[in-house]
Amino acid sequence: MHRSLVRPFMGARGFSSTSEKIVASVLFERLPVVIPKLDPVVYAFQEFSFRWRQQYRRKYPDEFLDMSKSRQVIYLIQEKGDYQIDYVPAPRITEADKTNDRKSLQRALDRRLYLLLYGDSNVAPSGKPMWHFPEKVYDSEETLRKCAESALASVLGDLSHTYFVGNAPMGHMVIQQMENVPEPFKRFFFKSQVIDTNKFNIRKCKDFVWVTKDELLEYFPEQAEFFKKMIIS
Repeated sequence: MHRSLVRPFMGARGFSSTSEKIVASVLFERLPVVIPKLDPVVYAFQEFSFRWRQQYRRKYPDEFLDMSKSRQVIYLIQEKGDYQIDYVPAPRITEADKTNDRKSLQRALDRRLYLLLYGDSNVAPSGKPMWHFPEKVYDSEETLRKCAESALASVLGDLSHTYFVGNAPMGHMVIQQMENVPEPFKRFFFKSQVIDTNKFNIRKCKDFVWVTKDELLEYFPEQAEFFKKMIIS
C-alpha cells in the first residue's frame, strides 16, 4: 500500500503523467495543552539525579533558604507592597474526558488530537459515507499544499487559526482499486496545527471527532501500520 516517492511524478498536471487521481489530505492536529505525565522510568531517574546532586550541592545559609519556601504560593513584589495569590492547578481530567466527548478539544490535554470527518469522501463511492481526513482531489491548484489548504478551509471556513508545517507532504500512500474504491489514487498527507483556539465550527460533514493517535488507528484498521509510522507522537 505504501510506495517510495523516488520515481518522478512530473507531467501534464505537474504531478502525474497519467490520469491517476491525486488527493491532498490534511492531518490537522491540536498540540498538547499540558505537560504529559512522566514515564515511571524517567521519573525514577530524575529522582535519582536529584538525590545525587543533593549530596554535593553547595550549602546555603538557613536564612536564604527560608525565603524560598512558598508551598505553591506565588509572591508578587511591587512598589506598594506584597501581594499573595493562592495557586490551584487546573484539573488534568476534564468533563469531556469523563464523558468521552470526542467532539471537544477540551480532552486528552496531555496528548495530540487529530481531526477526522464522517461523510462523503472524494475517494469513496457516491452516497457511501466514511471516516476520512479533510481532503481534496488535486485539480488546478498551483501546488499540492495549496490543494491541502483548500481542503481544510472548506471544513473550517477559514485558516486563521491554523498553521501548515512545511510545504512538502509528511507521508504518501497509494490506494489500489478495490471493491469499495472505484479507481486507484495517490494520497499525500500534509500536517497542519491548531493555533490559539479551542473550538471550530466544523462543517460539510455528517459527524466529526477529535481523537488521539491510538483512537485514530481504530478508525482505519487496514492502514493502522502506515499511520503508526507516519504519526510520531
